[in-house]
Order: sequence, then C-alpha cells, then structure tokens
Amino acid sequence: MARIQIPIDVLTSRLNLGDRFASIRSGTVANRFSNLRPVSEFFDFKRLSKPANFADAQSRVNYNLGYFSSNYAVVFVMLCIYALLSNPWLLFDIIFVAVGMFLIGKLEGRDLELGQQRFTTSQLYTALYVIAIPIALISSPFTTILWLIGASGVVILGHAAFMDKPIDEAFSGEAV
Repeated sequence: MARIQIPIDVLTSRLNLGDRFASIRSGTVANRFSNLRPVSEFFDFKRLSKPANFADAQSRVNYNLGYFSSNYAVVFVMLCIYALLSNPWLLFDIIFVAVGMFLIGKLEGRDLELGQQRFTTSQLYTALYVIAIPIALISSPFTTILWLIGASGVVILGHAAFMDKPIDEAFSGEAV
C-alpha cells in the first residue's frame, strides 16, 4: 500500500503560520503586550455577526488573529491558570518539582547531610522523580493539555470568526 504524502506547506500556507509566529519569537514580553487592545473593543457586541460563508469566516479569522493577538494570548494564559487551579494534583506536582529542583540546585553539587546520612545530588533527583512521576500520572496532565487546546481553540477561533472587521478594514481589500 502506498503512503499518502501531504506537504505541510499546503496546509500551513493558507493560514500564514510562519510569519505569524516569527513576530512572537523575535519580540520581548513587553513588546508582545504593547498592542493589547482595550476590553471594550475586544468585547464589542455590536460587531458580532455570523459570517456569510466560509471565505468570510476565514478572512475574519486571519484579520482578528493578527489584530487581537495579544488579547488572545491573555485569554490563553487565563485558561491555563483556570486549568491549573481546577486540577490541584497537577498544580501540586508542578510546584513540588520546581521547588525540589530549586533546592537541589542551591546545593551547588555538594552532598546533603541530614544527621548521619549523606545524599548525593543524583540520589536527590532520583527521589524527586520517584515521587513526582506517579503524582503526575495521577493528575492526568494529557487530559488537561487536550482540554486547554480545545477550550482555547473554541474560544479564540470562535471570537475571531464571529467578530466582524472594522468598517475601514472591510473595504481595504477591494479595488476601486
């Protein structure tokens, strides 16, 4: 049976993903959020309307993803915080690993002495992972990640598809 070869360029060229993510990689956090749009503009219910067809929805998504990109990043961060707060096992595991690695790093390669016992850094890392990995498996991080992808996709793409372009932008692509 022959394998089907689908070039990735065909799938990603219509969404212009390479150029869209290039600006994220090159800028700082302050520059990233410098074009944060006001909440009144982001939630402008007067501009909400159903797109006429798929081409109109695609045009709106392409425009709004660039125009509201910082607002969508904030929405994604808020969904991440909600996901962590609603999964206390995962939150505990992330904090446990971060604090454990920080404290082991503070030893700067020296052994930890507790009473008569000496623990090397490799023993401490092993103990940390022996505790953290089962907790991570119990906390279902893959389910949380899949929920985060789905929820942010529905919220962000839904907003981008239903939010109409401003009047001055709606006619910019047409020839006079």
